[in-house]
Amino acid sequence: MAKTAPKGRNWTREQQLIALRLYLRTAFGRLSQRNPEIIALASLIGRTPSALSMKACNFGSLDPTIQQKGLTGASEADKVLWNEYTANPTAITLEMEDAAARLRIPDADVDVPLPPVLTAAETETQRLVRVRRVQSLFRQSVLISYDSRCAVTGLALPEVLVASHIIPWKDSVERRADPTNGILLNALLDRAFDRGLISFDDQFRVMVSRSLKKAATNAGLACSLLEIEGRALMLPRRFAPDPVAIKHHRDRMF
Repeated sequence: MAKTAPKGRNWTREQQLIALRLYLRTAFGRLSQRNPEIIALASLIGRTPSALSMKACNFGSLDPTIQQKGLTGASEADKVLWNEYTANPTAITLEMEDAAARLRIPDADVDVPLPPVLTAAETETQRLVRVRRVQSLFRQSVLISYDSRCAVTGLALPEVLVASHIIPWKDSVERRADPTNGILLNALLDRAFDRGLISFDDQFRVMVSRSLKKAATNAGLACSLLEIEGRALMLPRRFAPDPVAIKHHRDRMF
């Protein structure tokens, strides 16, 4: 059984990473010291459930899009880590996932064994596991932000929802794990978004491409994608989509 850290002892970098990871993958209302996941996680890192819950909430106080107000208590070290995360989410996500792997913390979305402590000489299998864990945390963060509902249609069926990258995965390594570079869409809209058939304007309203309109007209078909033109995107509770990323998609893909 893990020992509880002495009161007043500074948080280690690894403990902070685990707390930030918890914040990113957990709905704000579930960041309670009575949450079984938090109880188990606190034991693993040598902190009390109340301390871990509070530390995760401290990161919420640094999140400019979080709806809950009045949160205080973030330390300077918390602010440094938060700024590192917002500057390069992929690098910090890799660090978080490596810390989770060292502590043998499982990820429900990754159905392969956790790798051992990673080194510069990691195998291809270990690299793929790390990539999958990064993808999984990105998806979890976007799902939580949008309450597991499609941002355009409101469909609440996680099995057919996709955490869509606004700036494509291949175009930006730094933004692969950035939840502000994500929108939760159903599978059809994700496909259309990925192919540049739909995009969003500066007010986050759906735009439909001329090619899609032409194809539907020529075929004489009613198209559900045409019906959503002008519909406003339902903004998330946190990690609102980055307007710069939206413009990038519109300019490069649409």
